[in-house]
Amino acid sequence: MSAEAVIFGAGNIGRGFIGQLFSESGFLVHFVDIDRELVETMNRHGTYRLQTVYNDEKVDLQVGPVRAIHGSQTDHVAEVVSRAAIGATAVGASALKHIAPLIAKGLERRAGCNAGPFNVLVCENLKGAAKTMRGLVRERLAKQTHEYLERNVGFVDTVIGRMVPVPTPEMRQADVSFIRVEPYKELPVDRSGFVGPIPTVTAMMPQDHFPLFTARKLYIHNCGHALLAYTGYLRGCTYGYEALEDPVVRRVLEGGLNESIAGIVAEYGADRAWLEEHVRDLKRRFANQALGDTVLRLGRDPVRKLNPSDRLVGAALLALKTGHLPRHLAWGIAAALRFDPQEDSCSVDLQQQIRTQGIGQVLANVTSIDPESPLGKTVVSAYQRLTQDRTADMP
Repeated sequence: MSAEAVIFGAGNIGRGFIGQLFSESGFLVHFVDIDRELVETMNRHGTYRLQTVYNDEKVDLQVGPVRAIHGSQTDHVAEVVSRAAIGATAVGASALKHIAPLIAKGLERRAGCNAGPFNVLVCENLKGAAKTMRGLVRERLAKQTHEYLERNVGFVDTVIGRMVPVPTPEMRQADVSFIRVEPYKELPVDRSGFVGPIPTVTAMMPQDHFPLFTARKLYIHNCGHALLAYTGYLRGCTYGYEALEDPVVRRVLEGGLNESIAGIVAEYGADRAWLEEHVRDLKRRFANQALGDTVLRLGRDPVRKLNPSDRLVGAALLALKTGHLPRHLAWGIAAALRFDPQEDSCSVDLQQQIRTQGIGQVLANVTSIDPESPLGKTVVSAYQRLTQDRTADMP
């Protein structure tokens, strides 16, 4: 019988990336999800269709064997966790508290039979996600199981770089389990998070200096998407690839990413050439029209993306360590503060705050940037220019 793996979350990343890697590594994959239609469909077929796309290039794959369990079947979930060789979470950071009791119940069964090490890849867009997940599970465990947790269970931070757009209603109607993804296939993970021998998983790359990889993802990949989204939105673009073709957007994107690279080199001692090659590859991937990624999806929830440690402000603060003012990133921050689609409630709330409190106060509250600092003054000046003319020629 094949070794077994359990994945909490059969959505974009669970089904669109981790499920593929576990399956190609020879595991029988069990998904845990609350989408009954999806669970029933995957159990009926025992596989699901994954399609990699790059512009006109398409490759269809059948991922399997897979099983699916509804999250309400707590005993069934616990039984699978008790015997699985590896696990993963891909449920979204806000849902981790809901799966912690399920993992805890399975770990208590593992402890009862003195099962060997169990490692969980925490595939969430959350800084320190593995530590958070461990804490949530520990709170749910009986005290006599705490020692087993510390000695036998690893929670492992990951960097998810594959782009997986949300399936369209038409795709879901035709096949609820179908998922379309880009071909990119690398999974850096934090080597220090594992307990016991590191399982062999296709495309998984354990790293010793993991903070560098999280910085690369956040301050280059995510930062690049944010710059495309916010400047592209103001320029009237609908899709990310469309924004990439706009010369003004591209100038801000390339300038901002150069500033990010300088900051990462200064902070982590990274190889500049390695980061520049990553940017070249990202720009090629951003041009993938087949993914159909919209600037609205890439830019939604600007308050979270303007957090002091997140993709734009965090990159700008790193760049300041070089002794130079990151003007392109400042314009990206200003563009994020002008992002106002009515479909995104977070953006609507942000615009209301700016109207009532003023841009300086909101800049300080949301980003912790002092509006009287050189960076703050640059952001406010750019914001005022974009308010007068949302398609103003950016630097």
